[in-house]
Amino acid sequence: MLAAGILGSTASSLNWAARSGAGAVVTKSFGLSPNKGYANPTTVEVTGGVINAIGLSNPGVENFKDELVKLNKSVPAIASLYGANPEEFSEIAARVESLVDALELNVSCPHAMEGCGSTIGQDPLLTEEIVRSVKRTVKIPVFVKLTPNVTDIVEIALHAQDAGADALTMINSLGPGMRIDIETGKPILKNKFGGLSGPAVKPVAIRCVYDVFDSVDIPIIGVGGIRDHEDVLEFLYAGASCVQIGTSIMYEGMDIFGKILNGLERFMDERGYGSVDELVGIAHNSQY
Repeated sequence: MLAAGILGSTASSLNWAARSGAGAVVTKSFGLSPNKGYANPTTVEVTGGVINAIGLSNPGVENFKDELVKLNKSVPAIASLYGANPEEFSEIAARVESLVDALELNVSCPHAMEGCGSTIGQDPLLTEEIVRSVKRTVKIPVFVKLTPNVTDIVEIALHAQDAGADALTMINSLGPGMRIDIETGKPILKNKFGGLSGPAVKPVAIRCVYDVFDSVDIPIIGVGGIRDHEDVLEFLYAGASCVQIGTSIMYEGMDIFGKILNGLERFMDERGYGSVDELVGIAHNSQY
């Protein structure tokens, strides 16, 4: 899948990802009302990835609906939503239910405006309340994107599952982190802090997927630092049923979907695997 937040602000970019080989596309997160987000600079490169503090900038649900109706629907479309409380999440969900195939609840952004993002996803009871409210509102599948910035991600995952989540997306960016300009002595990002994404977060994402896999009965969508089919295999072995690609598109472009698919297909053919399902959770069966 195309991960949320990467080229997911317009129908044209989402359709482009679908044409490039993505098996599904996830929109940039949007909320009830328009949000300008943080001022520039919002992104800075670091060793092993990028730190960004966009601040969940978006045009609001009503304006975003204009883009959703333009999707060619050649692959499933998933709307990424954020809000400050169960009522906001449910209202947004109701407004877009007829335009998408599933929802992904963003309760995990580490640089969201106050009251949103990881401040929700770090609270298991609030996470459960939001998921339950959205599930009562819509009939389409509901995914929950979890934050790694917690003491026990398994606890959060179980509360999301108990509330009716159909799948878990793991993980959102790490942090917040920061970078300082050595010439001026000032933080480079206007917001000072932001979420770390890219290859550096992959080991943490793999561990989170591995930890949660044995405790839940719903599918896991792995995300975090995937650059090639070998990275995908690690996520599958850890317990993910599918994956999302985000930051690597900044370096590889949309061609990354085709490259990963070709590499994965070659690997499976060489080793006699007939289905990706056969790869899911292999690391849990391995013994030293």
